[in-house]
Amino acid sequence: MTDSVTLYEAIGGREKIEQLVQAFYKRVAKHPALKPIFPDDLTETARKQQQFLTQLFGGPALYTEEHGHPMLRRRHLPFPITPTRRDAWLECMEQALAEAEVEEPYRSAIFERLTMTASHMMNTPEDEKGESL
Repeated sequence: MTDSVTLYEAIGGREKIEQLVQAFYKRVAKHPALKPIFPDDLTETARKQQQFLTQLFGGPALYTEEHGHPMLRRRHLPFPITPTRRDAWLECMEQALAEAEVEEPYRSAIFERLTMTASHMMNTPEDEKGESL
């Protein structure tokens, strides 16, 4: 990847982000640790995630244009995000990256960045909120 090509462009742009988000939320909807903190209808959630990932990977600033600064931690505070849920989220994303056929070295770069972000989102100890996952 050269300095002039964004991660967004390198992986295939909008089409690849759409594939990734679709593969990801297909897994989230079925995951027992994640399903309780997501809405039944993931349409809007997926749309926002697509906007966010587009922007995060160097594409158009779609998320900021519509929703303002991402403020990820603040936006996620209402949801109990435990280490188990972080790991489940990352597992779903890792599988989605494979299903969407995001190639190396981009897959690793994306996963590394999202791992840092997911860890930052944790806001609840494992034993709080009655979790026994």
